[in-house]
Amino acid sequence: MEQLKNIGVIPINKDVLFSLYSNLKRPDEKISELTRKGLIIRVKRDLYVVSKKVHHQELSSELIANHLYRPSYVSLESALRYYGLIPERVYSTLSVCTTHYKQYNTPLGNFEYIKVPENYFPIGIHQEIINNSYSFLIATPEKALCDKIIASKNIKIQSVKAMREYLEEDLRFEMSALTSFNKGIIENCIKFGKKRTELTQLLKLLQHGRRHI
Repeated sequence: MEQLKNIGVIPINKDVLFSLYSNLKRPDEKISELTRKGLIIRVKRDLYVVSKKVHHQELSSELIANHLYRPSYVSLESALRYYGLIPERVYSTLSVCTTHYKQYNTPLGNFEYIKVPENYFPIGIHQEIINNSYSFLIATPEKALCDKIIASKNIKIQSVKAMREYLEEDLRFEMSALTSFNKGIIENCIKFGKKRTELTQLLKLLQHGRRHI
């Protein structure tokens, strides 16, 4: 049990579990037993996490999301909520990827992945380090907002006023946070992403509207 406890919250594959019980003739039976007892949780094929009841730590949905589908980083409403920029609770962990749209329904929650262009993907990714024990990739606040705008269907924002209304009324965004936004990240998102008209209105709001935010 101590071996499992030492793994902590880091997702692991079956090879790691096999290595812990390599002295047994049938380590796969041991893994099945641990799963039945709820000591390890099978997130998907060949991906497991050790249960909270073993290491007594909160599992990180952000960390699990990074491991479920690669390359990816947590973004959109999940990142905005993580930073306290929107009030609504998010019921799926939302991430961005460079391959195909993907969705996982797991014992630990739902995980969804939105595809973006490869040259847009690496802009504004932050490594969040938790208690010096693990880290995960998450969008900066600027990138998360750009991702949300790009991924939202049927929105057409062609003025700074419309952008402000979208943020305040649709997202209920914490507008005061815009005063510390990095304009360079948004400029790069405009250069390499989609919905350039909408993102340009966001940039204009930062450039000309800071005193009114």
